[in-house]
Amino acid sequence: MVVILSQTRAGGNLVSTVYTALRDDIVGGAYKVGDKMPSQAQLIERFSVSRTVVREAIAALRADGLTMSRQGAGVFITKPDVLRHEHLAHIDPARISTIVEVLELRIAVESEAAALAAMRRSPAQEEEIYLRYKEFAEQMAAGTSTAAADQAFHAAIAAATNNPQFAGYMAVLGQAVIPRAALGLDKDEASQSAYLAEVHREHGAIVEAISASDPEAARSKMRSHLEGSLARYRTAQRR
Repeated sequence: MVVILSQTRAGGNLVSTVYTALRDDIVGGAYKVGDKMPSQAQLIERFSVSRTVVREAIAALRADGLTMSRQGAGVFITKPDVLRHEHLAHIDPARISTIVEVLELRIAVESEAAALAAMRRSPAQEEEIYLRYKEFAEQMAAGTSTAAADQAFHAAIAAATNNPQFAGYMAVLGQAVIPRAALGLDKDEASQSAYLAEVHREHGAIVEAISASDPEAARSKMRSHLEGSLARYRTAQRR
């Protein structure tokens, strides 16, 4: 099936649309576990979008635990068992009240995940957290969507707990982890820039605490980061 998307839509919306279409293909059985996904060139042709949009959509699928990359071989489908948790899998990012509920849950879970990551992460997992932190900065500087990198940053911390339940929780939430469009910041470039800079600064404090093997600081910095997001969404809800 060929899907034609308007190039006039915001880049973030295009990423979400491509991501959703591919996710539905995986869940619906169009791809089986172990199947190789179409190449970037094939996806660009299918959706009529840029290479950047395709890359970010694939990164979001990887962060959800639906795909994995094999160097030199391509992107392959992994087992999407986490999608069976229906009560979390159908979060509506258009409803700010739902986003607030999810953030309250995330504060409880991810604060502890950060503390565990500070104690348990391997050198490779620490490097992955840093790379996702760096990727966010690169996308912010380039003016492209940071949502996939933001999501991958939090997923990397969950994986670094070495408790698969945390990684599974993040995969269930999927893109609902970063429902940034609900704030309407894309309508105001200055506000968006300031917001992303603050998020990056908060991410940096979390990375520093994890690297220092300081679980209490990691827990505190993650809680502060997510409580800041909660305050911003509550402000948007009042508007």
